[in-house]
Parts: sequence; C-alpha cells; structure tokens
Amino acid sequence: MRIRLEVEYDGTDYAGWQRQKEEMTVQQRLEEALGSLLQQPIVIHGAGRTDAGVHAMRMTCHFDCQTRIPPDRIAYAVNYALPSDIRVCASEQVADDFHARFDAAGKWYRYRILHRQQAAAIHRRICAHVPGKLDVDAMARALPYLEGTHDFAAFAASGSHVKSTVRTIYAARLHRAEDMIWIDVVGSGFLYNMVRIIAGTAIDVGKGKQTETVFSDMIATGSRLSGGMTAPARGLTLMRVFYPPMPDIAQIETMINAGEML
Repeated sequence: MRIRLEVEYDGTDYAGWQRQKEEMTVQQRLEEALGSLLQQPIVIHGAGRTDAGVHAMRMTCHFDCQTRIPPDRIAYAVNYALPSDIRVCASEQVADDFHARFDAAGKWYRYRILHRQQAAAIHRRICAHVPGKLDVDAMARALPYLEGTHDFAAFAASGSHVKSTVRTIYAARLHRAEDMIWIDVVGSGFLYNMVRIIAGTAIDVGKGKQTETVFSDMIATGSRLSGGMTAPARGLTLMRVFYPPMPDIAQIETMINAGEML
C-alpha cells in the first residue's frame, strides 16, 4: 500500500530534508524509524526539499510498504522511534499513483522576523533577528509586486539548475503583531532559496537599502544582483503543501490569517 504522511520538524539540527551521504537529514531519520517499525526497507518521496536549518509544519511525503498496521496508526507508532524535533502528524493510505512531489499544486512558506533590539531566547531557532529601524509598511507594500506568473530567475541562488524559472505567486503578504513579523508567500512552486531571497530583500526594503519596487525590478532584469540579501535559514518554515484543487485567493488569505500566531 502507499502511505502519505504529514510531517512537522524543527530543521535546526539537520542538513535539510533530503538524505545525504555524510550528514543527518530529516528524510534519513524518518526512513530509519519507519524501517524499524515496519521491518522492511523504506524509501520516502517528499513534496520537495528544505535546506539545512529550515523547518516544516506540514511537509507531505509518501512511501510504499506491506504492513498489517492500520494506515492511520502508523503516525502514532512511528513517533515513538523519532527524535523530539520530528513528528508525524498524520498518516493515511492513498491511491497507488499518488506522488507527494509531482501531484503538488502549490506550497505555502512563512518567514518569521523578530524585530527588536534584543535577540530571542524562546524563538531563537525559528525566527531571524532584525534589530534597528525597519519600515514595515514599506515592506508590506513591496510584496504584492511578486504576485502573478513571472520569470523568477533573479530569485534563484547560484547553483540552481531547473528547466524553467517561471512560477506563479498567488499571495505575498506581511503581518505584524508587536515585535514579530510574518512574511507569507504562497505559490505554485519555488526556486532554490527563493523565499529566503524574498525575505532578505524585503528586510532590505525595510532598512531603506532597496526601493518598494525592487521585486518588480528583479523580475524585469532577471538579475540576482539587483535584489537584496538571502535571509537566514532559521526564519523559514514550510507551512503546507497543497494538492488539487488549489484553494482560491480568499481561502488562502483566510488560512494565512488563521495561522498568524503560529
């Protein structure tokens, strides 16, 4: 049977999602735990990859196995074999042709910024610290320039190899509550380091180092050099992977607002 998992993890101590030869990753931890539980080799296919230090609230993945354990109980059972920074939130049997990556219709990423003079103690692992003056309203006005279908070549880190750099951004929003800022970006897909480049450039807008039209300028020029910094990995969380039917913009905005304090 084919099993779909929804996985939450703190990526601080991992070299990303995808299995690597010499460093521990989230995928390796999951495959080892599932293999021990199910007493068979397990190969997991994720909806995408998160870099070293990046987190996830709902990473979707799937694997094939033979087991008598009810599919919805696998999540409960495997969590006993996982470290405390990885949790399987849900498990279910899906159609044999389901694919976590190729069937995905979109993703929602959130970048968290702590805007105050002193760094965080409690939230230090999941947010970037930005002290000093920051024009948050200017940052909010800049983000909608990302929305729509564009060539986002200027938003890919060096070393990125993809067939096309065209993506669709459905929503790019900023919320603030006291000293915490959330940048939410929902799109059809994302290039390597794309959301961190968006967040870093937005921060540069807030600092007055970039204009409010910087995202439009980056799209027009296609040049990474016209953008801002790449924000630290620890502030980035994959919030959710969407599967058809893709939510409409009103539903997306409702989800973003509902998750504002997460």
